[in-house]
Amino acid sequence: MSRPLFNRIVVAVNGSQASIHAAMYGIIMAKTYHLDLKVVYVVDTATIKQLTLSKFFASDERETYEANLTSDGDRYLTYIGDLSKSKGVTAELELRKGAVWSEIITVADDYKADLILLGGRESDETYATGSNVHRNVVSASRSEIIASAHCSVLVVKQKDVEQLFKIS
Repeated sequence: MSRPLFNRIVVAVNGSQASIHAAMYGIIMAKTYHLDLKVVYVVDTATIKQLTLSKFFASDERETYEANLTSDGDRYLTYIGDLSKSKGVTAELELRKGAVWSEIITVADDYKADLILLGGRESDETYATGSNVHRNVVSASRSEIIASAHCSVLVVKQKDVEQLFKIS
């Protein structure tokens, strides 16, 4: 008897529509194949620190920006939690702080994940912050996760995920 390819999956959510689609895809996979699901939002304190050191942010702006990102992360995780409940799927939700790629890999390793799901099509969308800095950080983080992960990584580019989610 063969072992299933996947038992535990981690979805990285960053506030982009593509990452929400990756979460929907993960929920569909968890429901269909009876997988354990963990959804992670990382407040990118590493980039915030770099921006502060380069004088892009003042110290008080840094704190406000980090607090806003933390609030956004809580909101996105609550939304994904509600989506998963609507499909009868239990999802572990976690908000972390640090370098995005490093935190996602650490979560996947600690969770003993077989697969990491990432959102695709970053150039086609507007991110929560709407900045090019954020877009570049997301792209670099995605590349680093793909290069450094100890498990398989799937970039979700499925165009009809919302329709699939509705009928699943």
